Amino acid sequence: MSVSRPPPTSPRTAKGAFGLTRLIVELGVFSSAVFSLTLFVAAIVQAYHTVAQALHKLGEEGTAKGLMIAAVEQADLLLVGMALLMMSFGMQALFVGRLENVPDWLHIRSFDDLKQKLIGVVVVALGVNFFSVALGWKGGSDLLSYGAALAAVILALSGYSLLLGRRGHAGEAGEDHDASRA
Repeated sequence: MSVSRPPPTSPRTAKGAFGLTRLIVELGVFSSAVFSLTLFVAAIVQAYHTVAQALHKLGEEGTAKGLMIAAVEQADLLLVGMALLMMSFGMQALFVGRLENVPDWLHIRSFDDLKQKLIGVVVVALGVNFFSVALGWKGGSDLLSYGAALAAVILALSGYSLLLGRRGHAGEAGEDHDASRA
């Protein structure tokens, strides 16, 4: 009489599943980096074309204002590209391994750390976007409603950021307290 046993769970299965997860995250890291690089290149090409066209129209009415709007829109593109690059570095650091030779401000130590950094970039990008829209404003009440909507988003992100910061400081204080007991 033989007793049927379930097959033993193999550490290989878990290791293989985690390896597959890391591969998927690496694809996400790569795609985020590609989008970031593409936005940087697009901003450079757009700047080249805008400046080349403006040089032919220097002194004409509206050229300086058009350059200001284009410059602010380029800043917006670069900020979104930077957010994607930070996302790429953050996913790499959190799921695959810490990156070397990156500036200290780009070291991501936790998911909350990544969220805090991204919130900062998004808030600045929203502000830059509003500035761009305000520069091109032709009058009317649409700017006020757009500004109010952006302000609501910025307030929500700021509130969330404060909660993340408090949670992070509470965790750090607890770690310091635990270390003093040892």
